[in-house]
Amino acid sequence: MTSDATEFTIPRQLDTVAAATDRLLDTVTKLSDADLVEPSLLPGWTRGHVLAHLSRNADSLVNLLLWARTGIETPQYASAFLREADIEAGAPRPLREQLEDLTASSERWLALARVMPEERWETTVRNRQGGEIPATRVVWMRMLEVEIHHVDLGFGYTAQDWPAEFVARLLPQSVADQAAKGATGFTVTATDTGYTETLGTPVTTVSGPATALAAWLIGRNPGADLTGDLPDLAAWK
Repeated sequence: MTSDATEFTIPRQLDTVAAATDRLLDTVTKLSDADLVEPSLLPGWTRGHVLAHLSRNADSLVNLLLWARTGIETPQYASAFLREADIEAGAPRPLREQLEDLTASSERWLALARVMPEERWETTVRNRQGGEIPATRVVWMRMLEVEIHHVDLGFGYTAQDWPAEFVARLLPQSVADQAAKGATGFTVTATDTGYTETLGTPVTTVSGPATALAAWLIGRNPGADLTGDLPDLAAWK
C-alpha cells in the first residue's frame, strides 16, 4: 500500500497506536502529583517532562499530517528552542492538567490520521531532524513515542510489556539505526524469534530475547540479561 512497507494496513496500525495510548493513559491515571516530580528513567527529566513531551509530540505529528493532507509545508516543530521550552513549561503541571492535555492531544492526532485520504499517505514530509519520510512513517513515529516513553515513566510498565508486533519492528530498526551511526563488529541474535543481523565484520555475538535486545539497542536496558561482549553503542535518540 505504501512506500513505508509493512504487512499491516494503515487502519490497523492506527488501532495499534490507539491501544498503546490507552495503556499509557491507564498508567498515567495511577500517578499522583507527587509522582510527577520524581525522576523518570531519562536523565534530567521528571515524569512530568515525559508527559509534557508526549503531548507536544502528538501536536507536532498533527503538523506533519496536515502537511501531508494539504501539501502546505508545516514543520514538525517551529524550532528546537520552542520544543524544549514547551516541555519545560509543561513539566510542572499537576496530574489533572497533564492527563487532560495528553488525552486531548493524542485524540487530535488519531482523529486526523483516521480521516487522512488514502492517496495522501504517500506524501513526503520532513521530520524534525530534516529527514524526508513518507507520511505513513508518522504513524510508526507516534507508536515509538508512546511505547518507549511509557517505559521511561518508570511506573510499572517495562519493555517486557511491549507487544510482540512492536518488538518485531523495533528490533531491526534499532539495529539499522546503530549501523547508520557507525556501530560495527557484532552480530545480534534473538534467541526467541530467530532474528539475526550482523554489523560489519563480527567479533562478538550478542544474544538474548528480542525484547531485551531492542531495549539494549535503544538505551533502555544495560544488557545484563544478554550474552556476549557488549560493544559500546551510540545514543539512539
